[in-house]
Amino acid sequence: MDESSVDRRALLAIAAGGLAGLAMPAPAWAVGDRRPGSVRMPALTPADRQVMTKLSVRRALADLRVLSEEIGPRVGGTAAERRAADHLAGVLDGLGYDTMLQPFPAMDKDLGTLDAPGGLPGDLGWQVGASPFGVLGTTVSAGVVDGGEGGAGEYPEDVTGKIVIIDYPFNDDPAELAGRAVARGAAAIVFGHFDHFDHSQAPAFGPWLGETVPIPVVGAGQAQKYRLRELLAAGRLPELRVTTTAERNLTSHNVVAELRHGDGTGPIVMVCAHYDTVVGSPGANDDGSGTVLTLEIARALRRLPVNATLRFGLWGAEEEGLVGSAHYVAQLPQAERDRFVAVFQNDMVATSWDEATRYWRLSVTGEPNRATDEVAAAAGRLGYAPHLSPVTERGMSDHQSFHDAGIAAANFSWRSEEGPWKLEPPYHTPQDTIAHNVSLDRLQVSMELIAAATVGAAR
Repeated sequence: MDESSVDRRALLAIAAGGLAGLAMPAPAWAVGDRRPGSVRMPALTPADRQVMTKLSVRRALADLRVLSEEIGPRVGGTAAERRAADHLAGVLDGLGYDTMLQPFPAMDKDLGTLDAPGGLPGDLGWQVGASPFGVLGTTVSAGVVDGGEGGAGEYPEDVTGKIVIIDYPFNDDPAELAGRAVARGAAAIVFGHFDHFDHSQAPAFGPWLGETVPIPVVGAGQAQKYRLRELLAAGRLPELRVTTTAERNLTSHNVVAELRHGDGTGPIVMVCAHYDTVVGSPGANDDGSGTVLTLEIARALRRLPVNATLRFGLWGAEEEGLVGSAHYVAQLPQAERDRFVAVFQNDMVATSWDEATRYWRLSVTGEPNRATDEVAAAAGRLGYAPHLSPVTERGMSDHQSFHDAGIAAANFSWRSEEGPWKLEPPYHTPQDTIAHNVSLDRLQVSMELIAAATVGAAR
């Protein structure tokens, strides 16, 4: 798709201290119009028209704001992830679906947050990782000093009782740097992730020290590191608050909704996404975008006549290794697995990154299946066939869980022409926000492709 039509984020007002206002133009095309970047006028079926008239990218954006701005990072098993699950289940319940929360164990987490009097700029996420070698379950509020790379000559004179920002070393021993900060009386350490050498941004992280220190230690992402230092240099960060928590004995949840057709023994078509995030990321594109696409298609299809049972799955703890979807599939009896016609897994479907001009169809084997075929057919009707990748071999998302059980499944997302391995710079970072990483045009096209493909499979 051409740059001018796809990358229309239109940030209208960003205040000096944070996000004061955000307006995004909704896609302007009507159902029968030629889409931006398409090669011809659409040739839609009556069923396509029926479902597309019911899709609303504005409604999807409202859901996305709840997930990425009101809730923020949704790390598997945490209270934030549960809040998101409850919201999603409530929406699907309200649409009349038979909805369940399916619990399963999640990994322990060491997490942190950064805050300041008056708040920190709202166009980034401010969750960070916490080091298990530092003090957990505590809050420190103090003045801030910049320790640079943490060398003996880089500290300001007065460090005692202060929170120190230090570069996390690429080669040197981080324990030595932490020990020096402790010896000088630091109250807490914020390690800033070293910059990546490619086009990507570095994520928030849990610093590995190898030996314990008597103060909290957290790991900030690249964008957070630079913003903190900019604020400090401008005299706008007189105090910082560092909070650490040890999250233990965690339970994550899948949200699964069904609209049964007939006696419940016929074919099943599923649309799904994961709603959790990595540490520090608000997850607007990964995978808030796939989550709100799934909700919006559930809204659009709830009253359309189809010949299959419709299921919608929103997976927890995907970022821990596809845990939620694997748990869901493991609970399915073989007779139920045999009923699945196609699973459409949507992961990162709305990035505003200029290079993400190819819509990828990813299957675990690189072979086509019913899901990839239906999306290809939908793209042909919408005039987007040249923007589709060939079916390409790649797992690493929740379609893998279904494939491993013999179910036709594929992953769909906007990524670089170079290959599905090249992802947008804000991927997995505090910059994965609506402001930095969402195009409503791409989200709208993704919704139309998957909605039309789902109807095709279900009819």
